[in-house]
Amino acid sequence: MQRPGTPSRTARQTPPIRRTVGWLGPVVVIAIVAVLAVLGRPADKPADPVGGTAAAGSGGGQEANPFAGLARRTPNDPVSLGKPDAPVVIIEYADFQCPFCGRYARETEPRLIREYVDQGLVRIEWRDLPYLGAQSRDTAAAARAAAEQGKFWQFHDAVYAKERRVNGGSLDDAALRGIAERHDLDLARFDAARTSAVTRDAIDRDIQEATSMGITGTPAFIVGDTPVIGAQPYEAFKQAIDKQLAAE
Repeated sequence: MQRPGTPSRTARQTPPIRRTVGWLGPVVVIAIVAVLAVLGRPADKPADPVGGTAAAGSGGGQEANPFAGLARRTPNDPVSLGKPDAPVVIIEYADFQCPFCGRYARETEPRLIREYVDQGLVRIEWRDLPYLGAQSRDTAAAARAAAEQGKFWQFHDAVYAKERRVNGGSLDDAALRGIAERHDLDLARFDAARTSAVTRDAIDRDIQEATSMGITGTPAFIVGDTPVIGAQPYEAFKQAIDKQLAAE
């Protein structure tokens, strides 16, 4: 989808680590339990999980769903894709070093963009959750700096274009500046922005939002008001999105 000031994204073409939420396994269960705890639902009474998706409807006399009001819908937000008034918002909490975030970015997100974002049905909002070390935090800051020049998604795609060893040096300072240079960013502005208080505060805000809900691993998504935990296949996202659209 052609967002103002941002070229359309093209389709893009990952090994488990501490707390990273993969396709399946104990970490997924832990993450789902944490989400259910936030909702006040006993962990032994699953909320209609589908392929690792923990549904979080607000019916049944429960308190208001805490996930329902998280979408920011900020016009011209450089770290979001899609119309601010799209019926469904997908919020993605991610770490640029997370291999499963990379898998989602290369294999699932392009199809979601083609079939939902480009059709005006879905908006994707990025949230930083850089918990895997200093290079995660530095890369999050660099991507935010690229966003100031309207190239967050190009930077995002370049980082996730291939698998990288966590804290292996492939996202050190020289590498981040190299990505910025290849995308024709003003390096002086880039360097200033990635160390600014504005950038630091934006990342901290996202971290606080995630941890306040018990989200400590990546990737994690809120599809409308429904948590989708882990790099689930396209079909899991489709099911959650279509359910939200049908309720509109």
